[in-house]
Amino acid sequence: MQPFCKGQFRARLAGSPDDIRAAQRLRYRAFRGGRDGGDAQLGALDHDALDARCDHLILETVDGAEIVGTCRLVVIRHPQEMDRSYSAQFYALRTPDRLTDPRLEIGRFCLSPALRDPDALRLAWAALTRIVETEGVVQMFGCSSFAGVDPGAHADALALLAAHHIGPVADRPGRKAPETVPLVPAAHDPRRALMQMPPLLRSYLAMGGWVSDHAVIDRDLNTLHVFTAVDIAAIPPARARLLRADAS
Repeated sequence: MQPFCKGQFRARLAGSPDDIRAAQRLRYRAFRGGRDGGDAQLGALDHDALDARCDHLILETVDGAEIVGTCRLVVIRHPQEMDRSYSAQFYALRTPDRLTDPRLEIGRFCLSPALRDPDALRLAWAALTRIVETEGVVQMFGCSSFAGVDPGAHADALALLAAHHIGPVADRPGRKAPETVPLVPAAHDPRRALMQMPPLLRSYLAMGGWVSDHAVIDRDLNTLHVFTAVDIAAIPPARARLLRADAS
């Protein structure tokens, strides 16, 4: 993907170890800040072995002075690559014997905790749209995280997901992680549910995305996450036109 700009931000793929370290520093602030000293640990990185096998999307100010968002990406073309994905650590994925079309795993998606400009998220989706179309991707997937490990703090959102967004039985992953929370339809406040929903997950759902029938408690990152997938062919036409317009 060639770098491109929208407004005051630019999207590009990391091109050096320094880029990746900058992305890992932002990930630390977004996922681990406030724990064990948080931002006081200057230079602290969030990293794991999967980083070496991924591309890293960088969102930055057009002058390159500040990275404001990042995620890591891997295009999956073979079943064994699914088994080595980040999501496969937590979910028993329904992997077909053959993958006839590529899939894109998106992970560690985060924006600067201080950022309030919606254009950054729009630019991220524009960049992902370019990658999806260039690679012929038929499905995006990953783990969508809620802050904290208390399901009660997200009760309305989890109930809404259970009622309206559980994936097809044949496709949804089975349980694998040691600590899981079943998603069960229950009375909920739709407005409060949307307020509890992470912005990334709201974007997935607006594109026709679906989730697993359970959440996973991840104590390492202090998050509760659900497996999330978006089948590209199922994206509503109006939404697809908007994504392509932003990516042009």
